[in-house]
Amino acid sequence: MKSKIPFYYHIVLFFLLLLTYIFWDIGLNNREVKFVLQSIYLGITPAYLLAVFIIYILNFYLFCNWFLNKKKLLFYILTIPVSLLLFTAVRYFLEEVVLYSITGMHNYYEEAREITYYIKDNFFFGLPAVILSALTFLFWQFQTAQHQNQELLLENKKAEFQMLKAQVSPHFLFNTLNSFYSQLVLKEDEMADDILVLSDLLRYVITETDKDEAILSKEIQFIQNYIHLQKKRFEDQLFLDFTIEGNYSNEKLISSALVHFVENVFKHGKLNDEKEKALISIKITNGFLEISTFNYNVSGENYSSTGIGFENLTKRLEYMYKDRFILEKTEENNTFKTYLKIPLKK
Repeated sequence: MKSKIPFYYHIVLFFLLLLTYIFWDIGLNNREVKFVLQSIYLGITPAYLLAVFIIYILNFYLFCNWFLNKKKLLFYILTIPVSLLLFTAVRYFLEEVVLYSITGMHNYYEEAREITYYIKDNFFFGLPAVILSALTFLFWQFQTAQHQNQELLLENKKAEFQMLKAQVSPHFLFNTLNSFYSQLVLKEDEMADDILVLSDLLRYVITETDKDEAILSKEIQFIQNYIHLQKKRFEDQLFLDFTIEGNYSNEKLISSALVHFVENVFKHGKLNDEKEKALISIKITNGFLEISTFNYNVSGENYSSTGIGFENLTKRLEYMYKDRFILEKTEENNTFKTYLKIPLKK
């Protein structure tokens, strides 16, 4: 999850830090006001805080985002000495090079500017930047996660409400279909089989789609049943290549994700032209699932999400898989492509 903290937040935070540093110097360190103001006037205090701010920003957007964001705590800890050395270098450049060229005064006396002593003396002065940036990153990440959770709950409630509006007494239909199947099984085998497939589809919608996770084998069976009935609707004029590669059984994935892509192919795709076939491919390899679709658009048709919706699906994927998924869609030359790669749970 990437932090989207506004940059002005950092500016305000360090302005407050500057005020805190000044009052701390006056109140707790008992330094005279004129010396504190002189340090500010000569640029020593601003240069020090600017060095802290630079390392804070570097740590926040680089090391925290690379390692804390991916929960690689050990790697992050290993970057702390790097940040402290960088702080020493930045402070030396600002105070002993830039300020000296402006004011003609060094902050450190000559012996203290010797590289070994300077690093040793400044090594831990950069800790406030490292600690503050890490705490800010974790706090903002927590706030972002809480906000996304609330949005996800709201989107799920909307999706449930839409599904409830679309249902016409599904349990009644389910029981009626089972009754039809019993009556037809001895007379019309093919029609009875189709009714059984439709009954299985309805059972899945009723019992599984409101869950956060689905069993991969059931999700794929649902898609196979869905395509089977679509073939009946198209009366053998459905030009679609549907392939499944790899072994699967009881692995788990986010519910309704695969159905979303398949459903959109049938809603927006041109499927009755043998020269413009649609494609749906599912691959299961090395603990990952990939689904890709390709179709020609119906004339005048633009992609629009159905079911749970593309935006809602994206939020659900971000919530469940963080940054461990790939989701792409491309619309060009009257064709539409989608691709999703997600890790599977055992």
